[in-house]
Amino acid sequence: MKTNCKKWKYLLYITAVMTAFASIPFNTQAADLQVRMMDVTDKKQEATSDKMNSADNRNTLAVTAGAADILDSKVINAGIPDADAPKAANTNNSRTNVSTKSEALTAFTKSLMVLQPQLQPESTLVMAKVNEYVNIRLEADQYSEKVGVLYKDCGGDVLEKNDEWTKIKSGDVTGWIKNQYLYFGKEAEEIAKDVGVLTAYSETETLRIRKEPSLDAGIVGLLADGQAVEAISEEGDWVKVSYEGETGFVAAEYVRVEFGIDTAESMETIKARQEAERAKAAADAAARKVQQKEAVLATASELEILAALIQCEAGGEPYEGQVAVGAVVMNRVRSGGYPNNITDVIYASGQFTPASGGRMESLILNKTTRASCIQAAQEAINGVCNVGDALHFRRNNGRDGLVIGNHVFW
Repeated sequence: MKTNCKKWKYLLYITAVMTAFASIPFNTQAADLQVRMMDVTDKKQEATSDKMNSADNRNTLAVTAGAADILDSKVINAGIPDADAPKAANTNNSRTNVSTKSEALTAFTKSLMVLQPQLQPESTLVMAKVNEYVNIRLEADQYSEKVGVLYKDCGGDVLEKNDEWTKIKSGDVTGWIKNQYLYFGKEAEEIAKDVGVLTAYSETETLRIRKEPSLDAGIVGLLADGQAVEAISEEGDWVKVSYEGETGFVAAEYVRVEFGIDTAESMETIKARQEAERAKAAADAAARKVQQKEAVLATASELEILAALIQCEAGGEPYEGQVAVGAVVMNRVRSGGYPNNITDVIYASGQFTPASGGRMESLILNKTTRASCIQAAQEAINGVCNVGDALHFRRNNGRDGLVIGNHVFW
């Protein structure tokens, strides 16, 4: 009997316990689970925030990783209760958690913005993609008025571009060129680096060109105020230059160094040049008739100009190199893309640095041109050519072409 009473007591106790558990609302368990999830997220957010605030020099990738961890924790913990999370939460805590989540999303979005790569603006440089020259039109139409000419190795800036034509500005010429005759972007920049010229302009009364970058080094030449010489590179307080075919150094504080490429020629300039060429050709023809038995003054003048250029460009080169410089000038005279006389070829804008810097005139006026340069000029005028059809030369920088002395011809 006692045993049966005990059994009934146990059964009643178990029933009471089960009834008590059954009376607990299901949504309370769900609320406890949600509270635990949110509190765990809060802890991770606070830890992430502390790390962000304590590491000023940490890269932006860490910020993104921290924000990503926050978002990942929300997904991973959505169905798994945390054993360490508190089991009590009120409405205010829920609102705080919602606010914290919103702040986390905002921080994550900002971090993505920081990581967004900064796009470099596309280069507006264009270079002529021709063997001799391309016409520049007033409108994007092949029958439109021609406003200028862009020669080989010349360039400009893009103003507008469509599928077939590009509007450019080059020098004082603005107009349209077909895209197929232009290099763009990086390709244009590489060509510009190859054909562009660094020029050093003297900004003192007498500038000494030294053999080495030192005030104690010997002097290879002098430049007057405003005179120009080709610059090879800038080396600290000195600028390495090419002077009459030799390498020298000038103090950087006394020169202005500029990088430039040749630009287009307007139709007005071309017409004026052509008229001057015709007038000069007529004058030369008349002079030759009168001076048949005397020295041809026009020829002598052209010879002096060419010889002075050869000395400025290749005075320190072997004789073969001096003839080669003269041959390039004569090849241009024979080419339809350049003026048809020595003077205009040499003095064409942006073609030969010595012609714009006053050094040639100094040699001519003082009669100090070397005999070898005069002889090389005469041979080039007489038709001696050792560079084939080359129309260009520069200091040898490794580009393809015929190398003679310290120059490459192409």
